Amino acid sequence: MREPVIENLSEPVIRLAAFVGVLALLAALETFAPRRKLNHSRGWRWANNLALVVADTIFVRAIFPLAGVGFALLAQAHGWGALNWLEAPLWIAAPLSVIALDLVIWAQHVAFHRVPLLWRLHRMHHADLDIDASTGLRFHPLEIGLSMLVKFAAIAALGAPAIAVLVFEIVLNASSMFNHANMRLPERVDAMVRKLVVTPDMHRVHHSVDPSETHTNFGFNLSVWDRLFGTYRAQPALGHLGMTIGLPAFRNEKELRVDRLLTQPFRNDAAS
Repeated sequence: MREPVIENLSEPVIRLAAFVGVLALLAALETFAPRRKLNHSRGWRWANNLALVVADTIFVRAIFPLAGVGFALLAQAHGWGALNWLEAPLWIAAPLSVIALDLVIWAQHVAFHRVPLLWRLHRMHHADLDIDASTGLRFHPLEIGLSMLVKFAAIAALGAPAIAVLVFEIVLNASSMFNHANMRLPERVDAMVRKLVVTPDMHRVHHSVDPSETHTNFGFNLSVWDRLFGTYRAQPALGHLGMTIGLPAFRNEKELRVDRLLTQPFRNDAAS
């Protein structure tokens, strides 16, 4: 399997450019075509959610300097993984790796809901009192670190090409912002799009305060996994305008502060 040359120094630049571009576009769409009225200050929430992104980035780069693309190059150099053993051509290995990694992240998401210790980390993502593109960036640094370990294991087992890992990371980040966005898609467009990828209306159900809805629609990118494994929920019971976002606990606005977000998994002042 021949790999296009990827300079490690360019990977953060490419990802940052994609991140800023997608976030700016979604922020504009949310402003001009919002799906729901926000109940809390957008500026305050975005400031704290983006501060969390900075903390996540510093943590991940400090602990995992190679990141996913660098690890994929290391795996290729040592011949790790099924696709390297099979010497699969890039045109097969790359799309197969992107799809397989998406399934891995779907399964990881399910695990973070069903394992109590992991849920303590992940519930911070669900404790946002509104949902918009910034919610798609709101994850605890320890959850991001565990997710990176899962990705490393998947990359090593697959022998995923570095270009596929780069594409997957960009798509995962962009789709997370997109499917959390407070934007309106026409119903017919939503119905067509969600046959392939997760739409904002599809994922919003996952952020319902109702536990029977919270633990559905785990996908970030491809929608097929929830349909295939029986975790798909088409619409919230109270409708998108009537549903309540968040968790039964952590309803106080002070929980939107970044210091509270970082300490939330270690506090027992609320159970959820």
